[in-house]
Amino acid sequence: WFGGEREERIRVEQAETSADPRPLVAEITALSIEPTTSGAILTATALTERTGYWQPALVEVERGDGAVVYEFRAAPPPPGATAGPQATRQIVVATTLGRRDLETLRSITVRGRANQRTVSR
Repeated sequence: WFGGEREERIRVEQAETSADPRPLVAEITALSIEPTTSGAILTATALTERTGYWQPALVEVERGDGAVVYEFRAAPPPPGATAGPQATRQIVVATTLGRRDLETLRSITVRGRANQRTVSR
Protein backbone atom coordinates (compact mmCIF):
# COMPACT_ATOMS: atom_id res chain seq x y z
CA TRP A 1 0.00 0.00 0.00
CA PHE A 2 1.04 3.66 -0.28
CA GLY A 3 3.01 5.27 2.50
CA GLY A 4 6.12 7.18 3.32
CA GLU A 5 5.14 10.71 2.37
CA ARG A 6 8.18 12.72 1.30
CA GLU A 7 8.65 16.37 0.51
CA GLU A 8 10.74 17.95 -2.21
CA ARG A 9 11.35 21.71 -2.29
CA ILE A 10 10.79 23.21 -5.74
CA ARG A 11 10.09 26.61 -7.21
CA VAL A 12 7.45 26.88 -9.89
CA GLU A 13 8.19 30.10 -11.77
CA GLN A 14 5.07 30.14 -13.92
CA ALA A 15 2.21 29.46 -11.52
CA GLU A 16 -0.45 29.29 -14.22
CA THR A 17 0.90 26.70 -16.62
CA SER A 18 -2.31 24.75 -17.07
CA ALA A 19 -5.64 25.55 -18.63
CA ASP A 20 -7.01 26.05 -15.11
CA PRO A 21 -6.95 29.78 -14.27
CA ARG A 22 -6.71 29.26 -10.49
CA PRO A 23 -3.19 29.79 -9.13
CA LEU A 24 -1.15 27.11 -7.41
CA VAL A 25 -1.25 27.23 -3.62
CA ALA A 26 1.91 28.38 -1.88
CA GLU A 27 2.91 25.17 -0.11
CA ILE A 28 1.71 21.60 0.37
CA THR A 29 1.89 20.82 4.09
CA ALA A 30 0.50 17.26 4.17
CA LEU A 31 -0.49 14.44 1.84
CA SER A 32 -2.22 11.19 2.70
CA ILE A 33 -4.01 8.34 0.98
CA GLU A 34 -6.55 6.13 2.72
CA PRO A 35 -8.02 2.91 1.30
CA THR A 36 -11.77 2.58 0.70
CA THR A 37 -13.89 -0.30 -0.52
CA SER A 38 -13.87 1.14 -4.04
CA GLY A 39 -10.28 2.45 -4.18
CA ALA A 40 -8.78 5.28 -2.12
CA ILE A 41 -9.18 8.87 -1.02
CA LEU A 42 -6.22 11.17 -1.64
CA THR A 43 -6.18 14.16 0.74
CA ALA A 44 -3.85 17.15 0.48
CA THR A 45 -3.46 20.07 2.87
CA ALA A 46 -1.99 23.38 1.77
CA LEU A 47 -0.98 26.72 3.19
CA THR A 48 -1.91 29.88 1.29
CA GLU A 49 -0.47 33.40 1.51
CA ARG A 50 -3.74 35.02 2.64
CA THR A 51 -7.07 33.99 4.08
CA GLY A 52 -10.06 33.48 1.82
CA TYR A 53 -8.83 31.10 -0.87
CA TRP A 54 -11.75 29.01 -2.10
CA GLN A 55 -12.78 26.38 -4.67
CA PRO A 56 -9.69 24.18 -4.12
CA ALA A 57 -9.03 21.26 -6.46
CA LEU A 58 -6.40 18.70 -7.33
CA VAL A 59 -5.85 19.12 -11.07
CA GLU A 60 -4.19 16.18 -12.82
CA VAL A 61 -1.35 17.43 -15.02
CA GLU A 62 0.72 14.35 -15.76
CA ARG A 63 0.24 10.57 -15.82
CA GLY A 64 2.55 7.84 -16.99
CA ASP A 65 5.04 5.15 -16.00
CA GLY A 66 3.14 4.32 -12.82
CA ALA A 67 3.04 7.91 -11.57
CA VAL A 68 0.45 10.68 -11.46
CA VAL A 69 1.08 14.36 -10.69
CA TYR A 70 -1.58 16.77 -9.45
CA GLU A 71 -1.38 20.52 -8.98
CA PHE A 72 -3.19 21.94 -5.94
CA ARG A 73 -5.05 25.00 -7.22
CA ALA A 74 -7.48 27.35 -5.50
CA ALA A 75 -9.33 30.53 -6.43
CA PRO A 76 -7.78 33.56 -4.73
CA PRO A 77 -9.62 35.83 -2.31
CA PRO A 78 -10.66 39.34 -3.36
CA PRO A 79 -7.93 42.00 -3.39
CA GLY A 80 -7.14 43.36 0.05
CA ALA A 81 -7.59 40.08 1.93
CA THR A 82 -5.43 39.90 5.03
CA ALA A 83 -2.66 37.41 5.65
CA GLY A 84 -4.21 36.21 8.90
CA PRO A 85 -2.85 33.54 11.22
CA GLN A 86 -1.59 30.28 9.77
CA ALA A 87 -4.68 28.32 10.90
CA THR A 88 -6.92 30.54 8.75
CA ARG A 89 -4.72 30.06 5.67
CA GLN A 90 -4.86 26.28 5.67
CA ILE A 91 -7.09 24.54 3.09
CA VAL A 92 -7.79 20.87 2.45
CA VAL A 93 -8.92 19.09 -0.70
CA ALA A 94 -9.55 15.43 -1.48
CA THR A 95 -10.18 13.32 -4.54
CA THR A 96 -11.09 9.70 -5.07
CA LEU A 97 -9.04 7.14 -6.96
CA GLY A 98 -10.68 4.00 -8.25
CA ARG A 99 -9.26 0.50 -8.06
CA ARG A 100 -8.24 0.65 -11.73
CA ASP A 101 -6.25 3.82 -11.09
CA LEU A 102 -4.49 2.25 -8.13
CA GLU A 103 -3.55 -0.95 -9.98
CA THR A 104 -1.09 0.91 -12.21
CA LEU A 105 0.15 3.62 -9.83
CA ARG A 106 3.38 3.44 -7.86
CA SER A 107 3.57 7.11 -6.87
CA ILE A 108 1.24 10.08 -6.47
CA THR A 109 2.61 13.63 -6.31
CA VAL A 110 0.81 16.84 -5.37
CA ARG A 111 2.55 20.08 -6.34
CA GLY A 112 2.35 23.64 -4.99
CA ARG A 113 4.51 26.64 -5.91
CA ALA A 114 7.24 26.07 -3.29
CA ASN A 115 7.18 22.29 -2.85
CA GLN A 116 5.66 18.99 -3.81
CA ARG A 117 4.82 15.94 -1.72
CA THR A 118 4.78 12.34 -2.89
CA VAL A 119 3.37 9.11 -1.53
CA SER A 120 4.62 5.91 -3.09
CA ARG A 121 4.72 2.16 -2.77
